[in-house]
Amino acid sequence: MSTGDGPSPPPLPPSLLPPQQRSGCTEALMITAGIILLLPGLCALIFALGTPGTLTSPPVLFGLLVGCLGLVLLSLAERRGRR
Repeated sequence: MSTGDGPSPPPLPPSLLPPQQRSGCTEALMITAGIILLLPGLCALIFALGTPGTLTSPPVLFGLLVGCLGLVLLSLAERRGRR
């Protein structure tokens, strides 16, 4: 074997690189956090529908916002699982 000072081989394109290992723990944590974050949104929706005129109050809107964040986390976890 010779150790020449020739040019180094070109880097592999992204499609030929081996896939990265996914962490099942991260996916499980994202799903758990998403489900937990859905609970305030569900409670806010139940209270808002039970009491007329409270849908636009700040605590209810905050609960709905947190619930939407839970949906985002669940969709991200689902996308990570499909790769």
